[in-house]
Amino acid sequence: MRKSIYFIRHGQTEYNKLGIVQGSGIDSELNDTGRAQAQAFYDHYKEENFDLVFASALQRTHQTVAPFIENQKLPFETTPLINEINWGVHEGRKYEPSMKEVYSNMIQEWNIGNFDASLEGGESARSLATRLQQFLDELVLREEEKILVCTHGRTLRCMMCLVKQQHLREMENYAHHNTGLYQTKWLNPNFEIILENDTSHLKSLGL
Repeated sequence: MRKSIYFIRHGQTEYNKLGIVQGSGIDSELNDTGRAQAQAFYDHYKEENFDLVFASALQRTHQTVAPFIENQKLPFETTPLINEINWGVHEGRKYEPSMKEVYSNMIQEWNIGNFDASLEGGESARSLATRLQQFLDELVLREEEKILVCTHGRTLRCMMCLVKQQHLREMENYAHHNTGLYQTKWLNPNFEIILENDTSHLKSLGL
């Protein structure tokens, strides 16, 4: 069965604006800019006639797709499988040079294939990829043909590697703007990416 699956990142939060690390342990809300981004995405894609909307278990994703739920009464499901990665002791802290060094060291470990590396108290790339693959495996078996999925930045990076069947070291090649869209098609047994991190819906906001 052919499917059209639209993956988006949530809208901006105050943590995003202030450069504070947020992962699965930070359940932040959208700020005014984030709500405007969510509305702009809805206005641009409201005629797509989605059959189903997915969000993570974190409220910033719920709030991003809320216009589809409230205005069109679309079927809506949440799942922790697409939560953001857990950044451990870095969560809730403003990004500092010392944190950058630790983070960069972890990315280097991922780049040489050590996907069990993580920040202290955090989640590894292997753990993230495992739950995202479970989500994708279940998603392609759904009866719905056009699906909107709202998730998070690192999650999107990992998801696109899985979609394209790439090595996880390729995660750093994928950008993720707030409400940036990755539009894909499932053509059994493979995905095709139509748009990557598209933000054309934000032009009217000057963002």
